[in-house]
Amino acid sequence: MRHHVRVIAAAGTVLAAAATACSGSSTGSSAAVTAPAATSRSVALEDAAKAAPATVTTKSVPLGKVLVNDKNLTLYLFQADKTSKSTCTGACATAWPPLVVTGKPTASGGVQSKLLSTGKRSDGSAQVTYKGHPLYRFAGDTKPGDVNGQGLNNFGAKWYVLGTDGKQITSTSSSSSSSGGGGY
Repeated sequence: MRHHVRVIAAAGTVLAAAATACSGSSTGSSAAVTAPAATSRSVALEDAAKAAPATVTTKSVPLGKVLVNDKNLTLYLFQADKTSKSTCTGACATAWPPLVVTGKPTASGGVQSKLLSTGKRSDGSAQVTYKGHPLYRFAGDTKPGDVNGQGLNNFGAKWYVLGTDGKQITSTSSSSSSSGGGGY
């Protein structure tokens, strides 16, 4: 129970900061998808990350083998996305930063390259997709293996980790590793 309180508190802090950070701007600038207190250093790091192709790999967590970025941070799908085009922008993209890339993303560690692609975001950037699902991180995940966004209902729909088959894993129990659901 304490874990859920901590996750809810972290999500509330992220969402409050996101609302504050995005309140005066509706542009698709890189500041809208970085941490709420973006500094020139963090913007420069984000720009450097965008310059290189993204690598999607896997990590075993209590929920099973899930997709992660090249820093081993968990990747999620958003159930509101019904196509490879993201519906998460503004405050949503601050709390759930999209995995964007220039060039072609690469697969590693059991990720199927044939399922890896990109979709165009409303700001023109390319977001990495897996089996048609746009991929996101959760700002409340601060270290490799964190799955604090699993099963959260934010911005009008639920967020789930993905297995290597490209299907959402709907389990929220730390003792289960079964895949549920069939995507969307």
